[in-house]
Amino acid sequence: MKISTKGRYALRLMLDLALYSSGDVVRVKDISVRQGISDKYLEQIISILNKAGYVKSVRGPQGGYRLAKSPNEYTVGMILRLTEGSLAPVACMDGDFNECNRKEECATLVVWERLGKAINDVVDSVTLEDLVNWEKTKMGDFSI
Repeated sequence: MKISTKGRYALRLMLDLALYSSGDVVRVKDISVRQGISDKYLEQIISILNKAGYVKSVRGPQGGYRLAKSPNEYTVGMILRLTEGSLAPVACMDGDFNECNRKEECATLVVWERLGKAINDVVDSVTLEDLVNWEKTKMGDFSI
């Protein structure tokens, strides 16, 4: 499984909003500069986040975006599943039920189930607030 640029950039965009909004809106152009990502691509991603209710938009010359909820209410898994879809390591595990006609005799299924559980355990246990704290520690600046 590989996380696409859309998923990685969505996570960086949400982290940027959590770091720099402090109640105010943040412009996509500012995020683009800080993150080194095309503002056109960020607009596509923020549209997905906006439709899902993860961010709120404010229109007008002083407009921009802010998180709809507190950073501790978002997990990395929520953001990645929104932009990536399933995080299952193999196709037969994409849905709620494994409909593979070989599942009863498939010895490798145990590996895929363990891998899927490990992935979900990690991405569902890390919040946006955790990322904010890690970023502040890395930057050595707790006043962002």
